Amino acid sequence: MPIPEFVAALRSRIGTDLLWMPGVSAVVVDDDGRLLLGQRADTGQWAVISGILEPGEDPAVGLAREVREETGVDVVVDRLVAVTVTEPVEYPNGDRSQYLDLAFLCRPVSPAAAAAAHVADDESLAVAWFAPDDLPDDLARSTVERLGHALGRLADPSAGPFFVR
Repeated sequence: MPIPEFVAALRSRIGTDLLWMPGVSAVVVDDDGRLLLGQRADTGQWAVISGILEPGEDPAVGLAREVREETGVDVVVDRLVAVTVTEPVEYPNGDRSQYLDLAFLCRPVSPAAAAAAHVADDESLAVAWFAPDDLPDDLARSTVERLGHALGRLADPSAGPFFVR
């Protein structure tokens, strides 16, 4: 997974110190109620599609970009379902980051877009659609949480986004 240029520039100044980053996550649900997940290349776990925003990038625009870059699927970003903070992460090179994550409920722009799902970059080993009652065993903990927030709000459209109070 390449490090974005702006992160590399920051790292050249701060080294491996903790870096606070804006992240976005997509809970993509197709017309059949299936969920789009990617098997992460770094951990082997299945996860919702996520990434970091470029400087000045709107969250919904950045999230649609991330989903397209990682899976080849064009999505409509429908609604914010959760605002959370991740635990600090330490990468193999010693870099430390922590993320403010904005999780959104999304849908493919069309059935053809959903059918186009494939591994589109080096961040995933596999990409697939799963029924909510047939999810893979090796789900990332953060994905379990994000799916819970999103599916709860899908079941109750009047519910606002989850956030810690």
